[in-house]
Amino acid sequence: MEFLLYLAGILFMLIGLGLSIGLHEVGHLVPAKLFGVRVGQYMIGFGPRLWSKRIGETEYGFKLLPLGGFISMSGMYPASNDSRPASGVFRSLIQDARSANDESIAEGAEERVFYRLPVWKRVVVMLGGPAMNLVLATVIFTVLLSGIGVQQGTTTIASVTECVVPAGSTATECTPDDPASPAAEAGIRPGDVIVSVDGKPVSTFAEATAIVQASPGETIDMVVQRDGAEKSLSLTPIAAERTITDASGQPILDDAGKPVVKEVGYVGMGAQMGYVQQPLTAGPEMAADSTARVASMIVTLPVRLWDVGVSLVTGGERDPNGPLSVVGVGRLAGEVAATDAPILNRFAFLLGLLGSLNIALFVFNLIPLLPLDGGHIVVALWDGIKRAWAKLFRRPPPAPVDATKLVPLTVVVAVALIAMGALLLVADLFNPVNLLG
Repeated sequence: MEFLLYLAGILFMLIGLGLSIGLHEVGHLVPAKLFGVRVGQYMIGFGPRLWSKRIGETEYGFKLLPLGGFISMSGMYPASNDSRPASGVFRSLIQDARSANDESIAEGAEERVFYRLPVWKRVVVMLGGPAMNLVLATVIFTVLLSGIGVQQGTTTIASVTECVVPAGSTATECTPDDPASPAAEAGIRPGDVIVSVDGKPVSTFAEATAIVQASPGETIDMVVQRDGAEKSLSLTPIAAERTITDASGQPILDDAGKPVVKEVGYVGMGAQMGYVQQPLTAGPEMAADSTARVASMIVTLPVRLWDVGVSLVTGGERDPNGPLSVVGVGRLAGEVAATDAPILNRFAFLLGLLGSLNIALFVFNLIPLLPLDGGHIVVALWDGIKRAWAKLFRRPPPAPVDATKLVPLTVVVAVALIAMGALLLVADLFNPVNLLG
């Protein structure tokens, strides 16, 4: 059964990844067709063709390696007029790129080419793919946070501590010398549902805790619901050093990675954990936060890849917040799916992982280097700047930017991407990230 759950987790991520890639390419395909560009192919995957079907002028299909996708647009670059034989490796690469580009321009459709589009339309076409991943991630995060909710303390009391023990004590039982906890003295019982604290209605345990922690030594009223009726209780929080926790009950750590301890009001009661639905703005906010984190990671990507290589050679522990390959993501999904955690917890984790994957696709594709979408956007903007400059000084319109001249740099970037993927793949196979202990 555990193995089947493991496979189910991997399958979930494969389907999610395929959907993410497919929608990314739809983000390019739809505006390209709306703007009249001839699109020859829409493919998910690379390598040998598994299946395809031609609809109109476009061939739609799947290829063997599900590591990406592409659409083939006519005339990404201006048609070449250089018939001189190529000499040298770089000139050969440029010539091959120009030949492939020329072949994409169908006879009779010379005007339906990408490079002839106005600059803003070219930007829209190339931005459409990453934007689709951002939209998909936002939808996923909204479903996760506003549909399922965030696991945190609810207003239902799960436990009441009988006595107060010093912070850091490992004692599991009360002694006659230990003072009773304020919650026990006030008569709070497990199963009580907090309605209000100090006259303020509360909807989460975190809200109740904040009031209690801010009131050491002060007598406050607490209204609870018990057996279908409301009951008013009085309690006086004591001043105690306690580890500060977040809404989900996890300790808050300082810069050194140690739990933050602070003197606060304490009464000795614990909450029943549950999923609390968040406002609809939480999804977009999480997408924005994830985008900032991924962008920060990409800025330091060379260092992170070096650390991955070192940990692979030495067998050291991988950074859990470091980059992963598709295999690493699938492996992690399988391990989570095979745990004995509640099924809703596992599904929420997988959903969050898929949302984060789409944020990674969004940010990574905006890197301003060919062959990534960001590189094509830079080329279009440079073309627009040249045209605006010529118009400003009343000069003849310049020739369209010939990005085939950047093919050598594009090859370098492509080789670097392949090397990065290979490193992460090997690391995820032989020294995977360990999140579950």
